[in-house]
Amino acid sequence: MRGLLWLLGLFALAAALAVAGRYNEGYALLVWPPYRVQISLNLLILLLLGGFVAIYSLSRLVARTMALPRAVQQFRARKSRERASQAIYDAVRLRIEGRFGQALKQATAAYEAGEAPGLAALLAARAAHSLRDQDRYRFWLGKAAAHDNEVRLARVMTEAKLAVEERRFDEAAERIADLQAGGQRHIAALRLALRTAQAKGNWSEAVRVVRQLVKVKALTAEQADPVKRRAHQEGLRQRAGDALALNAYWQDMPRDEQRDPRLVGELARALIASGDSAGAQKAIESQLALGWDSTLADIYGRCEGGDIRARLIKAEEWLKREPRDPLLLLTLGRLCVQSQLWGKAESYLDASLAIAPGWEAHVELAHLAERISRTDDANRHYRAAAELSRR
Repeated sequence: MRGLLWLLGLFALAAALAVAGRYNEGYALLVWPPYRVQISLNLLILLLLGGFVAIYSLSRLVARTMALPRAVQQFRARKSRERASQAIYDAVRLRIEGRFGQALKQATAAYEAGEAPGLAALLAARAAHSLRDQDRYRFWLGKAAAHDNEVRLARVMTEAKLAVEERRFDEAAERIADLQAGGQRHIAALRLALRTAQAKGNWSEAVRVVRQLVKVKALTAEQADPVKRRAHQEGLRQRAGDALALNAYWQDMPRDEQRDPRLVGELARALIASGDSAGAQKAIESQLALGWDSTLADIYGRCEGGDIRARLIKAEEWLKREPRDPLLLLTLGRLCVQSQLWGKAESYLDASLAIAPGWEAHVELAHLAERISRTDDANRHYRAAAELSRR
């Protein structure tokens, strides 16, 4: 439709020019002695226009002919760049497909063509590493390092990631330190830092990194809790036997992390072992005020010395809330034994056995029977404890 409109327009223009030409009676006289040429003005205008078009077309043809070698050179360079770009693309695709040998070949071709040489060298290094070719891996890593202005961060991340995968954690720690020195705190680097800190047993660093991951929403609180718990458990174990160090470590922890019942239990056991039963008692009481935990109630009964009577009163208050907790009843039995309340101790221990038979309650009853010279009862409870422990 558009072509038809153009054709109609041209016909209309020709008709208009023909009609206009009939009213133009002018002429032009050209004198070149001894010749004289007289032509109509309309023909002269047409000749001038035709000459202009011919000269312009000829000049364009000459210019294009002269530029042809350069155009061919540019065409070849463009094709070379396209092949190099395709080689980069193919190297990435082949590596994802698991065809590491072909990926290395394509990355090498891209590097030799000068297409993103830093990236091509890194792709070649990753492919060589996947082929377990350490010599070529180190070679291409060196080539990538020569283009650090282009791919320094990618190179260091690659070295750190591969070092972690091969469990070369000292090297990984050095690379992560390089990243952090450059102010890099992105998620991938933080995850590598966490794995490295855990592997090296650097638990204070592990906790710090986990908190950062939670802050940037790379980990949920539920995902972070087991890691923080493990790190704090190791931190407490490293300070075992030193009550002052244990308490100092605990006070440095954020309040929300102190509310983990397992960590409170770990702290209480460590404090009891280091002779600070009062500190263990305080920690357990604070935690149980927030929520009930039978394991902590059991540890509470293992505290020795101090104000036993106050602990017994506190445990009896808990019993009003948890009247059928066997571990709380066992704890009450132990506290009564420490207070030399033999009859009350026996009733609590019997009640614990009635709810959930356990060898520890039988052992406590055996010890109690020995204290009050009931040898037969003691032997009976020892046999029952042995039978339950075998089960």
